Amino acid sequence: MSSSGLLQAERLARWSSAEGVAAIHTSPVLRARETAQAIGASLGMAPRVSDALDEIDFGDWTGKHFDQLASDPDWQRWNNNRAQARAPRGETMTEVQQRMTDFMRAIAETAAGATVAFVSHCDTIRAAIAGILGLSLDYVLRFEIAPASVSRVQLGDWGGRVLSLNEYTA
Repeated sequence: MSSSGLLQAERLARWSSAEGVAAIHTSPVLRARETAQAIGASLGMAPRVSDALDEIDFGDWTGKHFDQLASDPDWQRWNNNRAQARAPRGETMTEVQQRMTDFMRAIAETAAGATVAFVSHCDTIRAAIAGILGLSLDYVLRFEIAPASVSRVQLGDWGGRVLSLNEYTA
């Protein structure tokens, strides 16, 4: 983890301690796991790794930089039509949204009333937020999810609501 990433993780750990976080779930991606481990260390708990919180499967685009994809018509379609486009041999945003919201609802059922931290990635978080708000996935680039930030949602058998976006930015 970079020194700035470590500082962000330490700030999130302090925030989590003050908020009474009862459990931590993390994406399997190394940078997310490192952040979750820093939070967990301050709380005396081990994060649980979940594939549901993983980054989007970008298929053939995995490992490529944005400038390499700029002239690709599929990349342009992806960015202009997130609700329907698919990364070549990868996931659709609808699939990402479904796995995120299914997981979040399952955790909400078992941890009713508790504050649970999810460490994930900006586009997967955007997909979940859009689902809760009832927004088309075509609009996920209209709001920002900052690195090492906290966005809050509340879920129950009545549905869900977004309480904040980027409330705390490390």
